[in-house]
Amino acid sequence: MIQWQKSTYSGGAAGNECVELAHGEDELLLRESDAPDRILPLSRTGVTALLRHLDADPC
Repeated sequence: MIQWQKSTYSGGAAGNECVELAHGEDELLLRESDAPDRILPLSRTGVTALLRHLDADPC
C-alpha cells in the first residue's frame, strides 16, 4: 500500500489543495489531492529536472 505525504504548507480550508508525494518501487510518485487517481511517476532524473525548472521559473 502506498503511503502518501502532504506538505505542512497545504492550502485550502480542508488542506486539500496540494501535491502529495509517495515513494514507489523505483520512482517518486506525485499526485494532486483533488485528483488522487492521476499519479505521475518520476525517476530521480525527472525529479531533478522538475525541481530545477521550478527553481528557475517560480510561479
